[in-house]
Parts: sequence; C-alpha cells; structure tokens
Amino acid sequence: MGNTFSASPLETTSLFAKLVKIEHTVFALPFAYVGAFLALGKVPSAGQILWVTVAMAGARSLAMALNRLIDAGIDARNPRTAGREIPSGKLSPAAVLGFCGVALIVFLVAVWQLQPIVRWLWPIPVVAFVVYPYLKRFTWLCHIWLGVVDGLAPVGGWVAVKGTLPWEAWALGGAVAAWVAGFDLFYALFDVDIDRAQGLHSWAVRFGERGVFVGARVMHLLTVVFLAAAGVGLHTGGWYWAGVVAVAALLGYEHSLVRPGDLRRLDAAFFTMNGVISVTFFVFVLADVL
Repeated sequence: MGNTFSASPLETTSLFAKLVKIEHTVFALPFAYVGAFLALGKVPSAGQILWVTVAMAGARSLAMALNRLIDAGIDARNPRTAGREIPSGKLSPAAVLGFCGVALIVFLVAVWQLQPIVRWLWPIPVVAFVVYPYLKRFTWLCHIWLGVVDGLAPVGGWVAVKGTLPWEAWALGGAVAAWVAGFDLFYALFDVDIDRAQGLHSWAVRFGERGVFVGARVMHLLTVVFLAAAGVGLHTGGWYWAGVVAVAALLGYEHSLVRPGDLRRLDAAFFTMNGVISVTFFVFVLADVL
C-alpha cells in the first residue's frame, strides 16, 4: 500500500474526497433538510441547519470510508474498482481507519449540538454503517439495508430539530429507503458477472437483469407512495404535492433511460438523475414551508 504522507496536503485531501465520493452528498443531504423543514413546518434556525449539515457530513464520510475499508479486498479483485484509493495503494488502510475516527468525532460533536434524544440514538446509524459492507457476502437483501441506512437521513433530520419521531418522519424515511434501494439495484448491474464469480450476493445475481428492473420499478413506486402518505399526514400544501409529482416524473424518466439489454445510459440514470431528484424535491419542500 502507498504512504499518504508522501502526498501534499492538497493531494491527500483530494484523495479522501474521492474516497468518500463527496459529490454524492447531494443524494442524502437534501432529504435530511426535508425532514428538518417538515418537522418544524418552517425553515430551521441557522444553528440547526449548520449542525444537521455537519452531522450528515460526518456520518456519510464515516459510512463511505468504512465501506471502502471493509471492501478493499473485494474491490482489488474487480477491474472496475481496482483503481480505488485503497486497492491502488494511494491511501493506506491505516490512514483510512484514522479518517473514520475523525469522521466519527465530527459526527458526535454535531450530535451533541442537536436535540438531546439524538445523543442516545447515534449508535444506530454507526452500527448500520459497519454491517452494510458485509451483507453482500451473505444475502441479496444488501440493497434493502443500504436503502434503510440512507432512509435514516430524513428521520435523523426530523428528530435532530424536533426531538420526536412520528410516523410521518418514518414515511419520509421509507420513501428514501425505497428510492435508494431501487437505484442500487440498477447499480448492481455494473458488477453482476464479477459478483457471481466471487460468490457475492446481489439482487442482480439472484434474479437477473429483468428481475432488477422489476424490483427497481416496485421500489420507486413505493417511493412515491411513501411521499404521498407523509404529505397526507402532515397536511402539506400545493408545493409539496407538486414536488411529489416532480419526483414521480423524474423517476419515470430515469427508468426510460435504461431497459433490459440496453444499459448504455446507466451512468446517467444513476448519478445525474438521482442528484436532480433529491435537490428538486427539497426545493419544492422549501417553497411549501416558506
């Protein structure tokens, strides 16, 4: 493995940013804001927004770094992922483990600035982060677990500013869980042959390409259902419902980009459209609470 101390501070920072795919924060962070904004029915205070942001950044960095660390051996045997920071030797396992420690500290510092109940709940996502990378070794339900982990974003945002966990918060969490699980089924198609050769489990390995499409469609239908249920429970206004319609339309467009036997635009469906979906829905929620 390489030695990160030979790199400049700027280069090392860039390597860690790539390790945790910091640009993908756009998937989860807007939904944490959605939970916080809908919990209060208004824009939270600047302090609340700041510490929710810091907590999400710490939690997501910890989750991604743990995933890369635990999966380093698997990544090294996969041509698509062999160039990642740990398998390629650009970052050492020890350096990444230290980064995990820093991310955990950042997360905990933020947690202690939010509602007191969060100080008791913080181990739940951390345990979930550790468990997730191992699941592909045992079960094709790993995608559902990933969805549940990311579904904690709006739930966490809600409880962080309100201190309660009503069913509407869980409905929002269910929407994100189904959304993430659905597009992770598509993502598994990138590695189906390698996973099968390595004895790893995924929805794609278990049910094939057509099974992925069926599963993803069901998950994304559930996303819209959960968002609608939360809207009914919260008595939201027209902007919220326009957001639900926009999410449904964008999910439909995402599914139109790929079809069994034609995955040429899978990157666009996964990366671009999902970032658009999360930001778009947040904008509509923001308009609704203003």
